[in-house]
Amino acid sequence: MRKRMKMTAGVLALTTLLTACGQSAEVTTTGAESTQSESSTSADSADASGSSYEVATVRWADWGEDYHTGFPDSAASEAGISVTWDTILNSDWADKKAVLLAGGDLPDAFMGSICFSESDILTNTGSFVALDDYIDEYMPNFKSIIESDPTMKALATSADGHIYGLPSKKPCRPTVANQMFINKQWLDNLGLEVPTTYEEFENVLTAFKEQDANGNGDPSDEIPFGQGYADSVMFFCLPFGTTIGADGTYMMAIQNGEPVYLPVTEGYKSGIEWMHDCFEKGLIDPELFTEDSSMRDAKLMNETPIVGAAPGWTADATFGANADQYIALPALTGPEGESYISSDPEHWNYSRYEFVVTSSCENPGPLLSWVDKFYTEDASIQNFYGSFGVGTEKNEADGTYTVLEPQDGNSADTFAWIESLRDFGPKYVADGFNDKVSYAAENGDASKLALDKELGKYAKEAFPNVSYTTEQLNTLATLFTDLDAYVASNQATWVTEGGIEEQWDNYIGTLETMGYNDFIKIQQDAYDTYNSNK
Repeated sequence: MRKRMKMTAGVLALTTLLTACGQSAEVTTTGAESTQSESSTSADSADASGSSYEVATVRWADWGEDYHTGFPDSAASEAGISVTWDTILNSDWADKKAVLLAGGDLPDAFMGSICFSESDILTNTGSFVALDDYIDEYMPNFKSIIESDPTMKALATSADGHIYGLPSKKPCRPTVANQMFINKQWLDNLGLEVPTTYEEFENVLTAFKEQDANGNGDPSDEIPFGQGYADSVMFFCLPFGTTIGADGTYMMAIQNGEPVYLPVTEGYKSGIEWMHDCFEKGLIDPELFTEDSSMRDAKLMNETPIVGAAPGWTADATFGANADQYIALPALTGPEGESYISSDPEHWNYSRYEFVVTSSCENPGPLLSWVDKFYTEDASIQNFYGSFGVGTEKNEADGTYTVLEPQDGNSADTFAWIESLRDFGPKYVADGFNDKVSYAAENGDASKLALDKELGKYAKEAFPNVSYTTEQLNTLATLFTDLDAYVASNQATWVTEGGIEEQWDNYIGTLETMGYNDFIKIQQDAYDTYNSNK
């Protein structure tokens, strides 16, 4: 049972990373068999002071070198430095990273949060330069940002009080993360309205089950609610407050101003009870916990739609060619009169460690002066969609931006990855920036932002992107693995077989025996440290 859930999580991670970052799920990794691209240089030679640097970055696939030949390289020339790029494919990175950290033969810097986790950095602090003393002299843009934006300051500051990596706030990102979708064609076929409460949703699912919703003459092939590309249990239970965040939040949330572990909340308990009731009524795919990714995909993208509702990033990423039949499900009102969405801006839209300088760098100052140029709105949108004249245009008269339509046959999402650093690298835009951006053609970002205008108002405070000490990370590595496995096993049993009410007290007691109290104390301490760093 748990193996299946982990497999789904892995596929979800890949799909979400590609779709949530702006890449369509159908993108292939052509050329990914190469282990490393040829290095390329931003200028023919370094300036007179000899400021030549090697910067490594990790890419999801072999999309060529155009990602840095626009703004990044031109900014390097303006800064009077030479940058040689070392492009590493993600498929090769785990082995290469271990060798680099063990051997110490490091480039001057790494670009992109994909390169190192916080654990990598804090357990190898001798390999990375604390940037605190360089910011005042070399980074006026970034200094101004952390003085005015407490979130960026907290994200920049590691648990030991130092700044080892530069953070990012990305442009054109939604408040809403993954969300629920429902088949509008089925609703129309059955003369049903779009549900707005959890009870109405159950009634609609019942109609999907009992009637020939897809109109193919077979009233038994419909799956009212199916596995999607997000945590289908937590999304089904959303009306009860299970506002799960992004990967890395340890299933934490903020409720009534306090950190909580969702699987011990009363809302989670009530949501699972409701989901079991729906499961017993045949409203949920009986293979929800046993199917593999290929079975899930076959159902979601069947030639004749057979899934009535499921969670995902966008309709096209979730249902493929059937996307035009699906619409976003409203934030359903739950039993307490509240409506919830999955929202985690600090993990989806902000990030830590987007640029780190290594101990191999002899002169970090000029390098950081170059990276400081990334912290403007002009730079941020170019490093997200492509340089002016290629991926974007700026109207100097009114300060607005247009994301251009690709001219190379690729989707807009793929084109953005080809022509820019996209999700990776330092960026920063002020609140309201998205209002200045329009799109020359429909793409994943444009449709997602359109959905965000309606659902974003239901966003609740999420557990922030906190920093953990090395000791905390080591403890969490063991604690959360065990807690999560126990939670997942019980969750699957309770949804399919029931029993949560009778077993709840023993479940909580077992979690405490397994170290839950230590786990939640770490989360509370990290949360307090985060707030103190603002």
